[in-house]
Amino acid sequence: MFSQFSIGRKISLGFAVVILSTIVAFYITNTTFVESREINEEITNNHNPSIAKLQELKLMMVRSKMLINNWAYQETAPENEDKVALQKLTSEEYPKLKLELQSLASTWEDTSKFEVSELYNGIENLWTLHDFVRQSLSGIESYNDAITKWSAQSMVEEGGEIDIQTDQIIIVLNQLIESKKYRTEEITDEMLAKFENVQIVIRTLGFALTLAGILIAFLTTRTIVSPVRKLRLILLDLSKGIFPKSWIDTKGDEIGEMANALETVVAGLRGTKDFAIAVGSGSYNSQYTPLSDQDELGQSLLLMRKNLKEYAEDMEEKVRERTAEVVRQKEEIEKQSEQIAELYEQVKDSILYAKRIQEAILPSKEDINNSLKNSMVLFRPKDIVSGDFYWFSEKHDRAIIAAADCTGHGVPGALMSMIGSSLLNEIVNEKGILEPAAILLALKHGVINALNKQSSGEQTKDGMDIAICSIPKEGNKFEYAGANNPLWMIRNGEILETRADRQPVGFFGDNLDTPYTNHVIEVEPNDVVYIFSDGYADQFGGPNGKKFKYSQFKKLLIEITDKKMVEQRDILNTRIEDWMGDEEQIDDILVIGIRF
Repeated sequence: MFSQFSIGRKISLGFAVVILSTIVAFYITNTTFVESREINEEITNNHNPSIAKLQELKLMMVRSKMLINNWAYQETAPENEDKVALQKLTSEEYPKLKLELQSLASTWEDTSKFEVSELYNGIENLWTLHDFVRQSLSGIESYNDAITKWSAQSMVEEGGEIDIQTDQIIIVLNQLIESKKYRTEEITDEMLAKFENVQIVIRTLGFALTLAGILIAFLTTRTIVSPVRKLRLILLDLSKGIFPKSWIDTKGDEIGEMANALETVVAGLRGTKDFAIAVGSGSYNSQYTPLSDQDELGQSLLLMRKNLKEYAEDMEEKVRERTAEVVRQKEEIEKQSEQIAELYEQVKDSILYAKRIQEAILPSKEDINNSLKNSMVLFRPKDIVSGDFYWFSEKHDRAIIAAADCTGHGVPGALMSMIGSSLLNEIVNEKGILEPAAILLALKHGVINALNKQSSGEQTKDGMDIAICSIPKEGNKFEYAGANNPLWMIRNGEILETRADRQPVGFFGDNLDTPYTNHVIEVEPNDVVYIFSDGYADQFGGPNGKKFKYSQFKKLLIEITDKKMVEQRDILNTRIEDWMGDEEQIDDILVIGIRF
């Protein structure tokens, strides 16, 4: 239908489209700004204050736990500052904060309303338990009653009713906070997406208006002068018998009518096209007479017919010869491909068998869990076999555990890992060496001897970086020594690092007998210790394809330190997979965690 419009109607239609596009863009922009303002008010007036109040309530629960502990264990008068603070918290601060939260929660979704309602019930039950302790130990003289004192203290100590109830409330609060943060991010993303759509509309409209202005300004000239010029050139070529190389699109306007009339003239040249088709199909005896001496296409066709007739037979023979050669080469390539495939399967089978051997020499995770109840091992080889390995043994009421990173990965690293594991079995289980520093020195000598390293001659850096812990079954101290691999201990949300010696297990200059440092570390309940290889921190990924880095690794461990060790392992594994994305794993990954 559009092709039937005159030139004037096309110009008018162009203006109408521009005006309509401007109106649509204005409407979309205005609607988006109104919706975005509402979303921003929702975030400012509800979501952000809700998160702040939930976090304030969480801190209040933590503070109440500390104050009730002080009440139970510190023999003080009722007017003691902490006791007054606890009474004020339960009777004034909490009810005030509860009213503020109830006001904010009126606009929450039903699930969150139910959760916060259950949260209030849990807090009221907690205050009831607090009242029991406070009434039981209401005065200084009440602390003299051993049974009463023991009963109150058992409720606030770790594993007691107040301790468990407080932790459960904090867990619910954390869930609510994360839920509100997720909803805030979700609606923020929604608002940003709307702005991006508006930006696209504005850009598109700007481009369209610019293009429309250019088209409208020159439409009349372009739709008349240019087609007429083309028609003139075609007519001049046709008058000399030259076939036109292009043609004008026929439309329903005035120029289209002229083009259709000219197309009728061109029909007389179709005989030339028929001759070209006949020659192209191999009919070299077809008759043809050029339109004139200047008929370029006609002269070219006559010359082409002559050349094709002379070379046709030669070309057919060459094609047959080359086809035979291609077939022979194809058969040879297929034969070589089969040989390569067979060789690949043999190599793959050998590596898979090596993997089974390596898995057989690794300690059982069940044995580790039976000895170290709260522990975890995250082990992700880069290839089928690994240059990282972990080792474990029990000797004389001590658990010896190590995390090692051998030179290289894949098959070379796996061979080194089997040497290291075998030497550790000999040093600890046969020779009875239990001090980590002494184990490392003996392992160093064993690696050098196994690889025929001498103090003179060519030196390579084959060996391993390793961290070893010796943990007694009784007591609050353990021993650690490290060769380039440190030990991290998380206590109260802070990482305490014990640095390793800056020398590997292997050839290290001329200092073959340089000892390693033996660290004796005192632990407190709920401390978590980590030893690891460098694979986790060095993994590339993320939005910019950069390393994960040790700083981010530390933050992640602090973030998950309160979770069970099995959950920590799963979180670490999921986080590094998400970080890698489409990136390839560049090194073996090994992380061992132990909670005391």
